[in-house]
Amino acid sequence: MRVACKIVRDRLSYEVVGGFVIGHYWPGNAVAQSAEKFRSLNYRNLGVGDAWDVISGVDYLIKSGLADPARVGAMGWSQGGYISAFLTTSSDRFVAISVGAGISNWATYYYNTDITPFTINYLGNDPAEDPAIYLKTSPMSYIKKARTPTLIQHGELDRRVPIANAYELRQGLENRGVKVEMVVYKGFGHGITKPKSMRAVMQHNLSWFNHYIWGDPMPDFTAPPVPSKKSKDGTGVVTETSN
Repeated sequence: MRVACKIVRDRLSYEVVGGFVIGHYWPGNAVAQSAEKFRSLNYRNLGVGDAWDVISGVDYLIKSGLADPARVGAMGWSQGGYISAFLTTSSDRFVAISVGAGISNWATYYYNTDITPFTINYLGNDPAEDPAIYLKTSPMSYIKKARTPTLIQHGELDRRVPIANAYELRQGLENRGVKVEMVVYKGFGHGITKPKSMRAVMQHNLSWFNHYIWGDPMPDFTAPPVPSKKSKDGTGVVTETSN
């Protein structure tokens, strides 16, 4: 049976879907109350403060009896992907993580992104002038601590967070024997915008977490199940077949 509900407490909301408790950290209330004060908390503290926010939310769900500490995963896209990358290299609290279009190295990002000023707005300077802040806030700085199986998802043509970030994280994890899978969505940029491909993104995530949280067989990401065409009798039945 699938149960769905959503509860909001302060800036943490969570929902229960198909046996998963899915927690969301929403900074919106804080931004509305004091945008500049909230932004200042992240200034020169990206990743570090974000990780604390996520882990504090996990602690709340565990303390409330809603989450099993041995079955906790994390996922996100874009900024959420960056936070997930930071968690996968700096924390051992998760059994599996998914990094979607995430930054793994702020210097790599700075020199390749199409919105270079964003980095300066939050880190204060460029990598040559202040390498220390780029090290502090980059997931790759903590790669030696990485232990968590990680799924990396990225658009082939992403200009906002160039795909070099994904390859860098994958190589760092592989070098340390950490289980990692990487899926590149060909023809897409920062967002995956077509329905079938959006479905593929979510199916890849679901299969990844089903394996590490529920013990389902490890999916073969080189031959994912795809829906067949509608049957000729017009029933519209969709069956799952393998390529």
